[in-house]
Amino acid sequence: MKKWLIALMVMASAATCSAAQIAADDEVNIWFARHGKTLFNTFDRVQGWADSPLTEDGIRVARYLGEGLKGIPFDSYYSSDAGRQRETMSVILRQAGVENYQLTELSGLREAFFGGFEGGFNKEMADAGAKQLGLQDGRELFSKMKAGTLPVSDNQNALAAADPKGLAENYQQVKARTHAALQTIVENARARGDKNVLAISSGTAMQIMIADLTDDTAKNKPLANAAVVKIVYKDGKYTVPEIGTMKYVEAGKLALEKK
Repeated sequence: MKKWLIALMVMASAATCSAAQIAADDEVNIWFARHGKTLFNTFDRVQGWADSPLTEDGIRVARYLGEGLKGIPFDSYYSSDAGRQRETMSVILRQAGVENYQLTELSGLREAFFGGFEGGFNKEMADAGAKQLGLQDGRELFSKMKAGTLPVSDNQNALAAADPKGLAENYQQVKARTHAALQTIVENARARGDKNVLAISSGTAMQIMIADLTDDTAKNKPLANAAVVKIVYKDGKYTVPEIGTMKYVEAGKLALEKK
């Protein structure tokens, strides 16, 4: 075989391998975790842009999560500018033995803003939202949320419409900023060659972020404190293989109890 033909075949083979490597390297795995339990969570108060610190229970569960995530080699870390999210990340990484990390704060990862309901009781906001949806009361609304039969889009829009101050974010507003934050995370990861990302956000914001990325009705169910939603980016598409899983918390708790 002529030398030029052999050289051409080698080049073509190298190009094919290079393209395959680029495709494999394109995957970005993002573990989004809801913050640990806070003072407002304990008092059953509305906590969107309003903030409060983690409780002892919230810190303990965040430690479990940190232990459960310990085996994952994270390349970068994100949260919003909310104290409860930063505190949760700090507890997780301290438990995982990660030091000298750089936390990137994105305001797009904030919880949904509940306007005039902020700081009030969740029951009062739920009753107002239920009225907008033609439901009997907040209990019926919560029941549908837990069953996953009330789309998060309908719920958030109802709360925005019911806000007496007219300031609460609607579904599209939260979706726009959370998707922008997700895109920023992915773009940064691809530029740096990062494969695994840990991000801390809040329940409704995470639900709205994935609402259009999956058909799984679990996306409509409220997320527990420290629950994880895993998003995978590959070949220009997003998949959501894990929604609201507590397996990392459970694994971490089991590991710490054995020590």
